[in-house]
Amino acid sequence: DFGEQWHTDVVYRRKSLISMGQELMRRFGNRNIGWIQHPDEPPDLLTGTFGACTIAAIYGLPLIYAADNWPNCEHQYLQSEQIDRLTPLDLDINPFFCKFMDEVEWISHQNGRIEGYINWQGVLNNTYRLRGEELFIDMTLEPNRARHLFECVTMTMIEAAERLYECQRQTEVHIQHSTVSNCLVNMVSPDQYQDLLLPFDQRIASTAGLIGIHNCAWNASAYIQHYATLPGVGYIDMGIESNLVNAKESFPDARRAIMYPPVELANKPLSEIRRDLELITHDYAPCDMVFADIESGTPDDRVIEVIELC
Repeated sequence: DFGEQWHTDVVYRRKSLISMGQELMRRFGNRNIGWIQHPDEPPDLLTGTFGACTIAAIYGLPLIYAADNWPNCEHQYLQSEQIDRLTPLDLDINPFFCKFMDEVEWISHQNGRIEGYINWQGVLNNTYRLRGEELFIDMTLEPNRARHLFECVTMTMIEAAERLYECQRQTEVHIQHSTVSNCLVNMVSPDQYQDLLLPFDQRIASTAGLIGIHNCAWNASAYIQHYATLPGVGYIDMGIESNLVNAKESFPDARRAIMYPPVELANKPLSEIRRDLELITHDYAPCDMVFADIESGTPDDRVIEVIELC
């Protein structure tokens, strides 16, 4: 059950992770799907916690939990005057963040090491959760309001991540990169991205000197030239419709990945998936293939077939 208890009760989460690893082993054997917990290694009890909604929850949005899905957040959007008065949050007195850090402290005491990652998302993703569709109107008609919201959220993202990383460093876990999830980037023009969002991605990148950029399975072609200006791009992913040759040329030293849509994984004939993989191999490899969010109705045999193709 991936409801509230999974995200707020570390003991329950730890037990479920053991069961999940056993189930993966039962279904897929030694194919190294997901993760297999080794008894002599501290378990990763952070990754996945609160899904993609941590920053939204820090800003006070109530989370909606589900037994069989990632958490979502309620659509309680900030109004214009609230954004104009908004200031960066004080994490020392933020109820959600303080409760989360109590979990982190428990992990430190129990495991000795704080392994894993929180999904801090990206500036556009987080501000959309706070503002809703009005965000895109702000970017066009009230760009200074949008910049102010981006500024506040960026500062919160950086400070929250740094506080977690410092706790991890004290347990000899050194996180030396930052990440941004630009899942909504296709909702803004390349010029809007360059003018309004790129400066904040640059600031996040500069905090660690190494950054990973996530674009979901969308077409990232129009943004590649702007991403290439970010310092230290060590990872980038995108959809197969992107200009993969240009992406490889623009990021020759980055770990590149393709996000393959779960619907196509389930429904495409295997021969078509093979052609997709041959195209990726020719234009983009070496790279990772990411088959994320596989639906429960997808047969195990199809997953195994695609692993063998890879």
